[in-house]
Amino acid sequence: MSLRSPLGRVRGLGSAKEGVGHWWAQRLTALSLVPLTLWFCASVAGLAGADYASFRAWVGAPVNAGLLILLIVAVFYHAMLGVQVVAEDYIHGEGRKLAVLLITKALAIVLGLAALLSVLTILFRG
Repeated sequence: MSLRSPLGRVRGLGSAKEGVGHWWAQRLTALSLVPLTLWFCASVAGLAGADYASFRAWVGAPVNAGLLILLIVAVFYHAMLGVQVVAEDYIHGEGRKLAVLLITKALAIVLGLAALLSVLTILFRG
């Protein structure tokens, strides 16, 4: 017994088969953000009262820089996926929806690259 309508069967309309990948990506980034965010908050709390040079030296440590890069990528990718779901669900005009999705992706890429370049600059210039 099929739950599809006769018209749906004739047209061949059905699942786009893309939702599962998006769902998994959102869940995996959320899962990775838990330990990364806890590490970041604990590390920054430990640096409370430190001067700029101390913080720069902390970012310049290879392990910290690597974890910061993972955090940046996970945050911006997770945010982009989340805003995409909200836009697809709640923005009904196709033009507006496309504009929001393009702006969201552009902002995530530009701001994410700026953050990554900042960490890499500190890491390699010391």
